[in-house]
Amino acid sequence: MRGGKNLNPANLLTLVRIVIIPIVVVLLLFPGKKESLAAGVLFLVAFLTDAIDGMIARRFEMVTDLGKLLDPLADKLLVSSSLIMLIPHGRVPAWIVAIIVAREIGVTALRGMASADGKVISASSLGKVKTTLQAAGTFCLIVNYRYMGIDFHTAGMVLIVPALVLTAWSGVDYFVRYLREVF
Repeated sequence: MRGGKNLNPANLLTLVRIVIIPIVVVLLLFPGKKESLAAGVLFLVAFLTDAIDGMIARRFEMVTDLGKLLDPLADKLLVSSSLIMLIPHGRVPAWIVAIIVAREIGVTALRGMASADGKVISASSLGKVKTTLQAAGTFCLIVNYRYMGIDFHTAGMVLIVPALVLTAWSGVDYFVRYLREVF
């Protein structure tokens, strides 16, 4: 069903993820323990829909152009908006967020330019590991407080540092692959 119906179950899950984003953002306006946990749970639900929608799209041949556009965009919006909201609460340094957001914008622009030329720069395994580390680190930074003996803020910072390294590395990788496609 490639290029077929846009409102299939996979794309509906992606839309659910996009709808969750402003709810997470609003919850992050309030740095309390309950609000942080609620935002973390919603963030986790949204991230899990990413794995499920991709699996459904591939398994049942429901891959669409809309899904190819919205799925990575939803991931970037979820992580970037959440990290931005954590800056005023001192949960993550602004410079880390700036690098992550700049990379996401840059890669999206490169993929868009390649697409306009009829070329596809697909997600690499490096980019997928980066996304997983970013999501895990962001989740922990959102939850922030100590639960079940786990200091989620410390865990988040421990995860966000390698995520930052992979963010920069995969950004360079996309740029090199783009240059190879163009030249």
